[in-house]
Amino acid sequence: MTKILVRKVAQCVKTIRKSRDLSQEELADLSGLDRTYISGIERGVRNITLDSLESIVSALGLTVDEFLRILISTDFN
Repeated sequence: MTKILVRKVAQCVKTIRKSRDLSQEELADLSGLDRTYISGIERGVRNITLDSLESIVSALGLTVDEFLRILISTDFN
């Protein structure tokens, strides 16, 4: 079974992180998470918790609403 939401969140986090010119390590520091966890999220191999997602979204300088709008409106391929 394809985990569409996991893949879309992964791609969204990675795209926004890169647009902010942040490394995975910088995002990890800002969000209080481990760099390897960020890497796993972006590769779609980690099942992110909502708490972690909220920390990442905040570290990216977005509200949850803004992140969800980007997630829904963008076609990540």
